[in-house]
Amino acid sequence: MHRPCWALLARLARARPCWGAPRRGAAALGGEEERFVFLEYEPQPQLEAARGEAKAEEHPRGPAASRERRAGIVRAPPGRPEPAVPPSGVSCSGCGAELQCRDGAGPGFVPADKYRSLEESPAGLRGAVCQRCWLLAHHGRALRLQLPPEQHRRVVSVALQRPARHGRGPLLLYLLDVLELPDPLLPQLPELLSPQVPAAGVLVVGTKVDLLPADSPGHLGRLRQRLEAACAQAGLRREALVDVRLVSAKTGFGLEGLVSRLQRSWKCAGDVYLLGATNSGKSTLFNALLSSDYCKSRAPDVVDRATVSPWPGTTLNLLKFPIINPTCDRIFRRQERLKEEALKTEDQLSSEEKRHLNRLKKQGYLVGRVGRTFQRQKSSPLIEFDPDMLSYSIDEDPSHSHKKPKEKEEFTYNEVKDARWCFDTPGIVKENCVLNLLTDKEVKLVMPAKAIIPRTYILKPGMVLFLAALGRVDYLQGEKPAWFSVVASNLLPVHISTLSNADAIYEKHAGEELLKVPMGGKERMKEFPPLVPQDITLKGVGTTEAVADIKLSSAGWVAVTAHEEEELLLRAYTPKGTELVVREPPLLPCISSIRGARIAGTAAYRTKKPPALVENLKTMKNS
Repeated sequence: MHRPCWALLARLARARPCWGAPRRGAAALGGEEERFVFLEYEPQPQLEAARGEAKAEEHPRGPAASRERRAGIVRAPPGRPEPAVPPSGVSCSGCGAELQCRDGAGPGFVPADKYRSLEESPAGLRGAVCQRCWLLAHHGRALRLQLPPEQHRRVVSVALQRPARHGRGPLLLYLLDVLELPDPLLPQLPELLSPQVPAAGVLVVGTKVDLLPADSPGHLGRLRQRLEAACAQAGLRREALVDVRLVSAKTGFGLEGLVSRLQRSWKCAGDVYLLGATNSGKSTLFNALLSSDYCKSRAPDVVDRATVSPWPGTTLNLLKFPIINPTCDRIFRRQERLKEEALKTEDQLSSEEKRHLNRLKKQGYLVGRVGRTFQRQKSSPLIEFDPDMLSYSIDEDPSHSHKKPKEKEEFTYNEVKDARWCFDTPGIVKENCVLNLLTDKEVKLVMPAKAIIPRTYILKPGMVLFLAALGRVDYLQGEKPAWFSVVASNLLPVHISTLSNADAIYEKHAGEELLKVPMGGKERMKEFPPLVPQDITLKGVGTTEAVADIKLSSAGWVAVTAHEEEELLLRAYTPKGTELVVREPPLLPCISSIRGARIAGTAAYRTKKPPALVENLKTMKNS
C-alpha cells in the first residue's frame, strides 16, 4: 500500500534542506539555510535559539569529536577565525578578496567551520563568497574591515602598473558619479598610472544620471559639458580623453551606446579597467557589462557577478571577465538587433518585459533596454527519474537520493589564452566624505536608490533649512524671499525652522526621528562630529534659474534661486571633517521649476515627479 502523492510532498516539505555553496545574487532563503554560519546575524525570532545551537557546537560530542580531542586537534568554534589555516589562494567571487579563515576583521573572511566544509565539497572554494559579501547580499549589512584607504589605492595602482599586455596599455573607464561633481579623485588619476606604461586613453563615464530629473530641455547635453569641463579642470589632456558618456548601470540607460562606443573605437586592443571612487557604480556597471554584448557569450555562466551595495568600498580586489572580439560579422549582427529593437513599441513587449520596464521606471527617470546578440545555445536539461522516491510504505521514511552537485563551468585554455579582460577595481575611498561617518543603516538612507524628487521651499531672511542632521543652511540677510530646492535622497527629512530656534531643534532632535540621520539618540550624537559653519555670499540671476548649489558633502545639495541682482548672505553647515562645496554654475539650474502649488501656511511647495524616458524604444504618437 503506497501513500498518495500529496503525502509524499508533505513529508518532503518537512525534510531538512541541505546547504550548498553560496551563490551570487540568490535571495536569502531563511530558516536552516540562513543559520548555516552567521549565527550572530540571525533574524530576531530565531536569534536566541541559534545562539543556543552555536554554544552547543562549541563543545561537540560524539566519537569523531572524542578522537580529535585525544589527538590534540583544536578547532575554532563556528563563526570564529582559525589562525593556523593558511590563506586559500582563491578569490571571493563577490569582492575579489582572497578567501581566508585566519582574521575575522580582514578581507575575504569565511568562518572556520564553513571554510572547512567548502574545502571538502566537490567544488571546493571556487565560486564561494566571503562573510562580508554574504551579509551585504542577503541582509544589506556591512562589516567594518581593517582595510585602510592606502591599501585600496595600492591594489589599483599595482594593477595599472603591470607591464603592457598585447603591446598596448590599458583603456581606463573612469566612473564619475554625477551627483558628486566636482569629483575629488579625478585630479589624482595620473598618480595611479606608471610613466613606463601609460594608459592608451581615458573614457569618462558619468553614472547615476537616472536619478536626476530633467529640469529643462537638453539637460543631458549640459551634464555632458559639465563632465568635460571637470576633466579639463583636472588636467586631463584632450588627446587622452577618448569620450564622455552618460549611463545608468542600474536602469540600463546609455549602456548599449557605451558598448557600441567601446567596440567601435577600442575594439579588442587591450585590457579595460573600471576605476572610480567608492560608490560610483563600478560593480553595478561590471555586472551590467557582463550581461551585455561586451563579454564572451559563455562568460555569464563562468564569471560570478560582483557584490553590489550602497556601502562604500564593496569591491576589495580585482574582478574580471573576458572581452568578446568585435569582428565585422558580430558588429553587423549586433547593429541589426539594435535596429530591430528600436522599432518596437512598449505594447509589443512581452508581459515579463513590460513588468521589468515598469519596475525600472519607478527607480529612475532614464531607462534603457540591454540585450544580448551572442548567446550560447544551451541544451535542454535531462530530467532524472527515481522510482524509489515515488513509492514507499506507510512505515518507511523516504530515501533521499543525493544528487550530484552541478560542476562549476570553467574557461578552456584556448578560450582565454589571448583574451583581453575587463577588470573591476576597488573603489578609491573619498576623504572628507560624510559617508565615512555613518553606519550601514544610515548609508542606506543617505544614498539615493530611486529617482530623486526635488523639494522646493521659499524662505525669508531669518529662516533655516535642515537636511536631516547632516546639513543646515541659514538665510541670514537679503531683501526678498528666495527659493531653496533640495536634491537628496527621498528618505532624508527636510525641516524648516527659524534662526532663533535652530540650535535648540538640533540639540533636541539630532539622533531622533525628526531629523532621522544620524540614528541612535544622544549616545550616537556624542561620537558624531559637530556641525561647523561656512559663510556664503550669492547674487541672484533671476527667479527661473538657480545661482549656485550648496553641496553638503555626499548628503545632497541645495540649489538657491533668487531675484536678479539680489544679494544673499547664507551660512551653511556640515559635520566637522567633511567637505562643503559651493557649485557654480549649478548642476540643474532650472530645478525650482519642478514643483507643484504652494502648500498653504508653510514654506513648502508640493512635489512633482517628471515622467520616465525609455531609450531604444519607439514612442507611439497620439493620433
